[in-house]
Amino acid sequence: MAGNGPISQDWELVVLRKKAPTAAAKKDEKAVNAARRSGADIETTRKSNAGTNKAASSSTSLNTRKLDEETENLSHERVSTELKKNIMQARLDKKLTQAQLAQLINEKPQVIQEYESGKAIPNQQIVTKLERVLGVKLRGKK
Repeated sequence: MAGNGPISQDWELVVLRKKAPTAAAKKDEKAVNAARRSGADIETTRKSNAGTNKAASSSTSLNTRKLDEETENLSHERVSTELKKNIMQARLDKKLTQAQLAQLINEKPQVIQEYESGKAIPNQQIVTKLERVLGVKLRGKK
């Protein structure tokens, strides 16, 4: 820096501080005791169910209570008896096994088994594929 004029000292004050304590550090036992010694206000609250071995789901929550009070039957719609019989009859008329039919509609054999046993939740895309491959109208009027 030679040639820029006389060198002078900068007497401006610089303050270096530690980072403010994090939330976890504020809850530390040492920090709480230090705050007590310094006379700071300390607020302590006990969390509900703190120190107990009860699961949160063991008590009846608001949602559980609402479901219990609900009188409506909340279950998924299943394949109708008429539809499952129609699928089975059309498959047998074409002399196909469940596995062969499943392969023709690009689904797993389990899907056909669930439809024919009435356990499946009806999917219109699958029913449409079945109608196309079997050549039979399965929904509505024949």
